[in-house]
Amino acid sequence: MVDVSAKKDTKRTATAQAFVKIRPAVLKKLPKNPKGDPLGVARIAGIAAAKRTSDLIPMCHPLLLSHVDVTAEVKPGGVRITTKVTTTGPTGVEMEALTAAAVAALTVYDMTKALDKGIEIRELYLVEKTGGKSGDYKR
Repeated sequence: MVDVSAKKDTKRTATAQAFVKIRPAVLKKLPKNPKGDPLGVARIAGIAAAKRTSDLIPMCHPLLLSHVDVTAEVKPGGVRITTKVTTTGPTGVEMEALTAAAVAALTVYDMTKALDKGIEIRELYLVEKTGGKSGDYKR
């Protein structure tokens, strides 16, 4: 792991997205999904994943997160996952935001795979980040 002990604590945020491509016929069935509400479960899974990122990515620092927000919205052609993570600390939260988006997308897949094996997870990327030595970034 990189030594961040000399870095100042600053407020840092990161926003990430993922898209789960799902056929329109399957999207219509989401409210009656036999496994439950995939969007609600994906939200909780994404929050839990953000909190456990350092357990999953070997060189990530364990961070005290101030806030994690995960939204899952039905859009034409699938489900858009958007995550936002905030902390005050010596290192950023990009990996936490990306991990939350990835796991939320995987959860939508898991909960809908019985309806369609052709679901795809696409477009996992960092939207923006603020704070830290490298400054702000916006895609």
